[in-house]
Amino acid sequence: MLPSKSKARNGYVTAADGLRLFFEVIGDGPQTVVVPNGLYLRDDLVRLSEGRTLIFYDLRNRGLSDSVSDPAKLKGGIHNDVDDLEAVRLHLGIGKIALIGHSYVGLTTILYAMKYRANVSRIVQLSPVPPYADKQYPAHLTANDGVLQEVLAKLAELQNQRGDESPVEFCKKFWSVLRTIFVVNAADATKIDWGRCDLPNELNSMKYWNEFIFPSMQALQLRPEDFAKVTAPVLIVHGTKDRSAPYGGAREWSLLLPDARLLSLEQAAHAPWIEAPEEVFGAITTFLDGTWPQRAVKVEAVDSR
Repeated sequence: MLPSKSKARNGYVTAADGLRLFFEVIGDGPQTVVVPNGLYLRDDLVRLSEGRTLIFYDLRNRGLSDSVSDPAKLKGGIHNDVDDLEAVRLHLGIGKIALIGHSYVGLTTILYAMKYRANVSRIVQLSPVPPYADKQYPAHLTANDGVLQEVLAKLAELQNQRGDESPVEFCKKFWSVLRTIFVVNAADATKIDWGRCDLPNELNSMKYWNEFIFPSMQALQLRPEDFAKVTAPVLIVHGTKDRSAPYGGAREWSLLLPDARLLSLEQAAHAPWIEAPEEVFGAITTFLDGTWPQRAVKVEAVDSR
């Protein structure tokens, strides 16, 4: 629960270098769960607020947080995100926090736990990217069904045929095509509204990703002793049909982290809570309440064949 001095339901946190990060609070329960870069998931995750305080915030140079033009304040990439998470915790006067990280922010939560492990109670990785950015997994662990290639081709065509529409309109067209890769059943793609195309920061987010975030992830050289620092239990929730973050990476996380278990969802892709909502939210609730979900298992090998 947030202390009385931090009752604002939304506002700004000031990072160590002076940048402001926008945050929003839902719920007022005793357990505090922080969702970095999570405002695009707010409406989906709000059901977890019963008995908890959920804190969603925009990363630097994203969403409603300050726009950044100084490269010096961006060059740290994902490492900036780790320290900004600590700034959020300190500003709001929170003790230990549980974390939920989707996609590449699943990696961010682990890096945070490596650096600030005393501050973490539990971690949920939703469809996390692999621990090693350049590792290639066997075909049956990558969901290489041709959909990603089709979507990338459509996006290239969209870019080539771009007319005089506004950046906002182009963003909407871009997401209407891209969202297909995040679900197994294409009919579920309409449930995804992650673009936030009305926000200037989001219109430039791919440039920021390509120039700063992804290179910082590729430069990581995590060692066994680094993973050993993560003492909090970690629940990994991952669809076996994920085209964005290979399922093999989720299995590897479960092997590398000292106290981690994997919930595999056979008919889900990068947004498993959309395709299997009762199982996903039931498992997350059980885990946040202090016990392992029944179907979450400790993986014995990356390739189970």
